[in-house]
Amino acid sequence: LELVESGGGLVQPGGSLRLSCAASEVISGYYAIGWFRQVPGKERGGVACINPNGGSTKYEDSVKGRFTISRDDAKNTVFLQMNDLKPEDTAVYYCAASRYGWNFYSNFNERFYEDWGQGTPVTVSS
Repeated sequence: LELVESGGGLVQPGGSLRLSCAASEVISGYYAIGWFRQVPGKERGGVACINPNGGSTKYEDSVKGRFTISRDDAKNTVFLQMNDLKPEDTAVYYCAASRYGWNFYSNFNERFYEDWGQGTPVTVSS
């Protein structure tokens, strides 16, 4: 499975961006998708994830109420809508796919994500 992220860029604090994660094959019913982010010099951490049928989602505490993960299975694409962006959201954002169960991938443990995109950078700055 190949994943390609897009939609990153420069945005002012309080602004919004929508990231996309396009998959090379059908993901509906098969793959959970997670979004992660990494700041240079720091470990990569989980942001949000969605289960294979889109019925369950989970968010890291700092993005709850601001970020929304969703999927358009007709397009084999998962989105991360990011609102009210803050400078601390600046990072490279990655999407990743998992075929493990909810109890494994929902903790954002990278061991349970088998396929990764190359990342898209997001900069929040005035």
